[in-house]
Amino acid sequence: MANNKITIKATILSDIKNVWEFYTLPEHITNWNFAIDSWHCPYASNDLRNGGKYVARMEAKDGSFGFDFEAVYDEVIENKRIVYTMSDNRQAIVDFNPDNNQTEVVIIFEAEQENSLDMQRDGWQAILNNFKIYVENNSHL
Repeated sequence: MANNKITIKATILSDIKNVWEFYTLPEHITNWNFAIDSWHCPYASNDLRNGGKYVARMEAKDGSFGFDFEAVYDEVIENKRIVYTMSDNRQAIVDFNPDNNQTEVVIIFEAEQENSLDMQRDGWQAILNNFKIYVENNSHL
């Protein structure tokens, strides 16, 4: 599975300004950054600049398991692209493609080797779907 890349995407019914803010500000990240309802993201910090660090605590609500998702930014182009390297040296690219009052978010990430490609795709897509729902329920265009 080494170096396999997975692509996920969602079209969000909100303008790029809202999508960017909701994707990058810690007070919003904690509201959508989990794949299933039995998990949550109680903490996030984000130094959104080249060389800056991102940390999001992801854990089961019952406290049975959790981990810190950490990454360092390689490239940040406001309202357009974020490229980061995760703590295990895998890279992800997040592209924001605005089109009037909607924004397509496309994420391409390098797969890890512990879980199946389908499981990884489904998990990352579930988080992106949560993001879409959160933005659309809170952006009030």
